[in-house]
Amino acid sequence: MKQYTVNKDLKKERKDCPFDAEELTRFWDGGADKTLNRRKMETFFLSDPILKDDIPSEYLSHKERYEHAIRKSCILFKKFNAWQEKNDDGRSLTETYITFLGLVNSAIIKGSSPFTVHYLMFIPTLMSQGTSEQQAEWVGQAFSNQILGTYAQTELGHGTFIRGLETTCTYDPATEEFILNSPTLTSYKWWPAGLGHTCNYAIVMAQLYTQGKCHGIHSFIVKIRDEETWKPMPGIKVGEIGSKLGLNSINNGYIAFDNVRISRMQMLMKNAQVLKCGTYKKSVNDKLTYSTMIFVRAIIVKDMISGFLSIASTIATRYSCVRRQSELITGAGECQILDFQTQQFKIFPAIAMSFAYKCAASRLWNIYTGVTSMLIKGDLELLPELHGLACCLKAVSTADAALAVTSCRLACGGHGYMNSSNFPNIYSLTTAAETYEGENTVLLLQTARFLVKAFANNISGKKLTDTVMYLNNFKLLKRNNWITNLECMTEAFSQVAGSKIENCYYSIKQNIKSGMSKENAWNTTTIKLTKAAEAHCRLFVIKSFATTVKTAKLSAELMIVLTDLCELICAHWILNQLGDFLQYSNLKRRDVSSIEYLLEDCFKRIRPVAVSLVDSFDIHDEILNSSLGMYDGNVYERLLEDANKSPLNKEPVNESFHKYLKPYLKSKL
Repeated sequence: MKQYTVNKDLKKERKDCPFDAEELTRFWDGGADKTLNRRKMETFFLSDPILKDDIPSEYLSHKERYEHAIRKSCILFKKFNAWQEKNDDGRSLTETYITFLGLVNSAIIKGSSPFTVHYLMFIPTLMSQGTSEQQAEWVGQAFSNQILGTYAQTELGHGTFIRGLETTCTYDPATEEFILNSPTLTSYKWWPAGLGHTCNYAIVMAQLYTQGKCHGIHSFIVKIRDEETWKPMPGIKVGEIGSKLGLNSINNGYIAFDNVRISRMQMLMKNAQVLKCGTYKKSVNDKLTYSTMIFVRAIIVKDMISGFLSIASTIATRYSCVRRQSELITGAGECQILDFQTQQFKIFPAIAMSFAYKCAASRLWNIYTGVTSMLIKGDLELLPELHGLACCLKAVSTADAALAVTSCRLACGGHGYMNSSNFPNIYSLTTAAETYEGENTVLLLQTARFLVKAFANNISGKKLTDTVMYLNNFKLLKRNNWITNLECMTEAFSQVAGSKIENCYYSIKQNIKSGMSKENAWNTTTIKLTKAAEAHCRLFVIKSFATTVKTAKLSAELMIVLTDLCELICAHWILNQLGDFLQYSNLKRRDVSSIEYLLEDCFKRIRPVAVSLVDSFDIHDEILNSSLGMYDGNVYERLLEDANKSPLNKEPVNESFHKYLKPYLKSKL
């Protein structure tokens, strides 16, 4: 990458920052040791010339992009194993890979590695659902890359509705084998990453049949391809699903089974077993089968969404300080476009959301690890709360991120539309997360079921879990006068969430009373239910951010800035859902102007430190991968430099001129 001097406008922006950006970086990473480890990892991988691209991936064909991704993945994961051996910091391989994953997606293999699901889903499922004997047999092979696995759950005809999956796995006691079948076209597994041509094993979710009875969805380890020839095993049809909006290097595939036999011990049996005779031993809780999905949803929020938001807001902020256009004051010359309030309105909420979702994700991860340790002891009490929280956070954060990335792209005008800006890639990755690992509307409704049940428990006097404790007192948060501060606004989020859940509960109850079935009563309330789940999620995010700001041990200067960001996102979300807050909270019509003023004042306070805020994300230029967002700010030089990477610019006259254009121009009409 060519080196330039730093743009003078960015130099000036950084010079007068009142807080220590490095202190904020350490806060963002979770500690100085994690910042140091991340930077070491970035240097180790991103400085390797063999992993650089001579031609940007968008100029490659679909086939070339996949082959390119496989070549780089093989090099990359050898380096990853070398890194792990030399830098044992006490974390598991999966935890280290989660940290590493952002580099793979954003910098080295555009559109993600075909090996990704091997680490994020295949191995975690083996560890969470396999017996100690099964783990001993399979986990070592998976970690040492003797086998490559994927996770085959979604089908052509069924996605989030897991109970409706059609793939069958029938036990034959005579041979002590299971027989896998895809009885319909819609039962073809569809979407598993790496399944197309990369993986030779899969964890397959299928309906278990034994002794003439169906026992629901269970997990099975299935060999897909021969290790030497890589040809599909007998009875297996497998291939790639084709080109998509994004993630085109990840090799999503389809698979179908025709009387495929596997041994009895290839059913993951930690939570449920089939004995040699065919007797089924039921799991304590069949929801344990879905623990992998909860894990992945937590990862999406923890390590992806705040990452996409931080990348998008970094690019847009730096570009907006370099780009000068129009005059604020006639005759004063063209100003930095970040000085325009409308530009701040497009970008600053994305910066604030980056921090807000980072705090919420950390809290979610703490809950996840706590519940996981309880599950090991057989305590399932908090599993429904974790599931509900992971569902709504995944849904709301991915939807917010997709909108925010688009807003940041629009803030960069026409240049943001170019692939070299990296916005098309970021958007494709972000919007993909809105549908994989659970379609967002369905996830919100799953959260809503938990919330309605929690409200019913509250009425009956049962103890509530931590994240829904506000249902005890949301009606008691009445104030005579609205005060536009964090405490009052947080209370307002509680009032809105609690009131919406209450509204749903009584709407369903009234519908049933009027003669509707429970199912129809639920269906006629689903719009309200999704809105209630969203409100619950936003309350969780605001509380997480506000609590983190209040309790963090940071300098006074930094506390001021983080408080500004917390106030900004509160005001932004209140104004976006103004009707709800006027209807359910202490906010009155006369108070709306104070929220608008707070938002505008937050923009003024954040404007002088905006560049330092995004600098504190400490995103390596290779990860940003943007002609508009590099640290040095040489936007126009890099735009031209990237334009000249186009294969069409390698020769002054393209052969199409001689073949087609010249004959056309010389022809007589």
